Amino acid sequence: MLEIWNTYHQDILAGLKVTLTASIIALICSLIIGTVMAMLQVSTKKWVKKIGNIYVNFFRNIPLLIVVMFFFVVLPLYGIKFDGITSGTIGLTLYTSAFIADTVRSGIEAVSKGQREAGMSSGLTYLQIMYYIVLPQAFKIALPSLGNQFINLVKNSSILAMVTGADLMYTGDLIASTTFNTLGTYTLIGLIYLLMTMPLSYLMRYIETRTATY
Repeated sequence: MLEIWNTYHQDILAGLKVTLTASIIALICSLIIGTVMAMLQVSTKKWVKKIGNIYVNFFRNIPLLIVVMFFFVVLPLYGIKFDGITSGTIGLTLYTSAFIADTVRSGIEAVSKGQREAGMSSGLTYLQIMYYIVLPQAFKIALPSLGNQFINLVKNSSILAMVTGADLMYTGDLIASTTFNTLGTYTLIGLIYLLMTMPLSYLMRYIETRTATY
């Protein structure tokens, strides 16, 4: 394993950079989209609520690989081309945002309706009530589940290897096929993924503990 690192560390670090970049972009975008969809799901307007429910149910119930392949294989047939990294990042974003939407929705529903009614009586709009009153509390309630979704996103980023995304997993596959040292290669790649997710796990626990004291 050490020999593999010494020989291929530049390739591994390049793949790690792609994985981190795709994960960060997907994390930010999926949090934004997921929050919007959660707000649609709790809307009092039936047609708005239906849009949110359709989006969430659709992406939650199909495999991530199919979502990624749609952008990498299907759309190019109609003249819309995406490279592996872009396809993987878009797929990760859409897929993860559906799970985040459900998580944020649960947080919103846990906030007392009386607070929303108080906001309405004060003349605040629906968006202002969500932004200033509901969402801050909803995120605090949903923080543990959101942390799990973020960790899953980092692990799911290995899907880029299926679309030649030049990520960490794809680099590991190339090294394993070149050296035939599958045990050493995938052990090393697994440890790197562990080094990425463990600090994130501890960070979310720290934030959860800090916010619980306020």
